[in-house]
Amino acid sequence: MRRHGRRRSFFHQHSLSLAALAVVIFLILLYSRSNPDTHLGSFFGNAIADWTGVVVTVVMTKHLYEKGSAESKQPKPVIAPAVVEFLREHSLTIFLVITGAGWVLAFRAMDPTSRWGQVVGNIVSEWTQILGLVLMTKRFIEIGSKE
Repeated sequence: MRRHGRRRSFFHQHSLSLAALAVVIFLILLYSRSNPDTHLGSFFGNAIADWTGVVVTVVMTKHLYEKGSAESKQPKPVIAPAVVEFLREHSLTIFLVITGAGWVLAFRAMDPTSRWGQVVGNIVSEWTQILGLVLMTKRFIEIGSKE
């Protein structure tokens, strides 16, 4: 938190999260005002899902864990009841499954060809991709990665 005796501001400490969130908000504004039937409008819709995934990846991997995943921060050992420890050690996967189910329910209630239905469908895809990556990094490795 401190470097050279100075306390870092909230904005400095969370600048990556805030910048990615600002990009999502900006893309939502652009998409809201664009024609989704054009290349540019379609791009904005796809980019909303991609950048929402970036926000989740940046923020949630900072606070949640996935035991055994080389790409996830590893939880510090804590003596707690087994259920509590399991929930903590797999909090990232649990978060992605619960919020992903919410996105799936939202998508089911929408017309998939509607303006926002396409965006929510892309977000469902993004969530599936993130969850898959988290789970795959528990078993598979890639040379040059941090494992």
